[in-house]
Amino acid sequence: MSVVQLEPTRAAWDDQTVSQLLTLARSRSADDRQRLLLRVTSLCETASPPAELAPMLGDIFLTLTAQAERDIRLALAERIAGADWAPPALINMLALDEIDIARPVITASPLLKDADLIRLLIEATLEHQIAVARRPGLSGVVVDAIIDRGEAVTMTALASNRTAQIGQAAMHRLVEQSRRIAGLRAPLTRHPRLNEQLAQELYQWVGQALRQSICERFRIDDAQLNAAIQQAAATSVGTPEWRAAPASRMVENRERAEMERRLVDKLQAAGQLRPGLLVRALREQRLELFEQALAALGGFSDAQIHHGVRAPTAEPLYLACIAVGVDKAVFASLLVEVRKLTGGLPGDAGWTATPMNSHSASRAFRQMMEKPSIV
Repeated sequence: MSVVQLEPTRAAWDDQTVSQLLTLARSRSADDRQRLLLRVTSLCETASPPAELAPMLGDIFLTLTAQAERDIRLALAERIAGADWAPPALINMLALDEIDIARPVITASPLLKDADLIRLLIEATLEHQIAVARRPGLSGVVVDAIIDRGEAVTMTALASNRTAQIGQAAMHRLVEQSRRIAGLRAPLTRHPRLNEQLAQELYQWVGQALRQSICERFRIDDAQLNAAIQQAAATSVGTPEWRAAPASRMVENRERAEMERRLVDKLQAAGQLRPGLLVRALREQRLELFEQALAALGGFSDAQIHHGVRAPTAEPLYLACIAVGVDKAVFASLLVEVRKLTGGLPGDAGWTATPMNSHSASRAFRQMMEKPSIV
């Protein structure tokens, strides 16, 4: 591999300089060719080349770059990335080179037009596409092309590009895509072009931590946004917003319910009520005991727990369990047991097991249960 030594710049494109360039151009030595390439680059950085030399310089660049070693191409790409005098054909050649060489050109070259960038999205590697998505000042035409392709990592890079010309229609499409692409959610939450309407839509798919961020940014009442997620969850499972468990699964024996309540009260009075009782109750298929113990442990009402267990999404139950000290790793198996006793509820729609402390989980559960609609 050759060691790249950059030639010192000259003050002007004088006759002596042009003569030296022609001499180097006639040489068949690889070293002379590399010297020629870097000499021309240095001169161009000092002053734009005369118009009469442009065709010759274009041929020199294209011919020598195609033959140059990787380190020479990399040095050249870094030197001319922001130049407006470089031959467009050379810029496009470097933009299609391996990503380390292409990245500075894709990022900074003013000579890459929208058509060139869209060509990279179609023909180049995924790394090249990500570099396009991160390009400062990306036009709306290229933004739409990125979203049209539907590539998750490229759209995520686009969502993190604060200078891209992402209009409201494009933002709406990205928010819609965030339903299936989790990586989009955090950058969209922080995006300067996210408005209140899109924030409410995005709120449906994000975890509790990002919901809090949205609420703080837009000063929207949590209850209003939670109503949106309840509606979205109900729509996704094709059922009313909140539904009761099948009658065959409901505990209707008042005497047994009262017995379970007395047991919970006794354990709580003795300081022996622990989260472990929840697991035990489910293993013994005692759903009423599970619900009453969960309510007592968290200081929740019976109605809140009843609705949380039968919600179209498992998130309310998850929040209630985390609030009383159930380990996140245990919840998945606990959820399986609950669903066995409720005919499949709570549902799967629109929830994520977001890490949080018990206080935050308790607050989030209470907010979500403030105004549940019962059908």
